Amino acid sequence: QVQLVESGGGLVQAGDSLRLSCSASGRSLTNYAMAWFRHAPGTEREFVAGINWNGGSTGYADSVKDRFTISRDNTKDTVYLQMNSLKPEDTAVYYCAGKSGQIFKNTYYRGTYDYWGQGTQVTVSS
Repeated sequence: QVQLVESGGGLVQAGDSLRLSCSASGRSLTNYAMAWFRHAPGTEREFVAGINWNGGSTGYADSVKDRFTISRDNTKDTVYLQMNSLKPEDTAVYYCAGKSGQIFKNTYYRGTYDYWGQGTQVTVSS
């Protein structure tokens, strides 16, 4: 089993930036597709960003493309989400997720994930 722990959330004003981190324990993330999801009250959980094993393939939701950047450092078993130009509609609990499998070696994944962190709250005021 792999355990994921998110950090870096907080309360910011519109236009500010935050960097979220997701650190793993129990297993290395070397052979895992990783992603960030978010869940706001009254809405469905949505995919935010995904990344393949070595970071060569990334993908984003249209709502965050050009503002958010996902990256990973496999030597540290850590995944990051750099969030710039934050908007009030970005307010949500952000979750880190992982999924193992050879199929994810060269492509990011938008689908179902097996391992989840506890979430970190991001609140953006207008």
